[in-house]
Amino acid sequence: MSRLWVTGYRNYEIGTFGDKDPKIEVIKYALNRTLREQIDNGLEWVITGGQMGIEQWTVAVVSDLKREFPDLKVAMMLPFQKFGSQWKPDNQARLQSLISKSDFCESVSQAPYEGPQQLKNYQKFMLTHTDGAILVYDLDFEGKPVYDYRAIQKQQSIVPYPLTTIDMDQLQDYATEYEEIHEEKSNFDE
Repeated sequence: MSRLWVTGYRNYEIGTFGDKDPKIEVIKYALNRTLREQIDNGLEWVITGGQMGIEQWTVAVVSDLKREFPDLKVAMMLPFQKFGSQWKPDNQARLQSLISKSDFCESVSQAPYEGPQQLKNYQKFMLTHTDGAILVYDLDFEGKPVYDYRAIQKQQSIVPYPLTTIDMDQLQDYATEYEEIHEEKSNFDE
């Protein structure tokens, strides 16, 4: 699997507040671990969008992983032109910073937002330009990722399309693991 779509919850859907929220570190840790497994299986490109939350944190994680895996690439595919232009200035600046860290960035639609069809076209583009997906999503905690989940399920009914989900139970396991590692590290540093 050389091209992987990574998406999931928006930051507000999982209750993260500010860049220093400890939940973000756990989510980044989970993404790092999951992407490392995919790198071992031939991952070359991580393809994601620009939504605040999982997609933006994915770009940050891949940027860090590139120090160890310099051949790994990240692409940000935005659903339409001027994506994020309605956001607060600090969120727009963060998006621009992540775009500058990406190996490739383009808008799927060459028009500004016109309607939901652009988002459906975006999903179709992502599904046809990737070999599988990682979705940070839990069926018991619906949010916007439900639309991507349903699109992936539909794709799976047509062609093989591997999906790795990271649900709330797995995030809790990653949180425990993350805490244990940091406890060991702080005990070692003493």
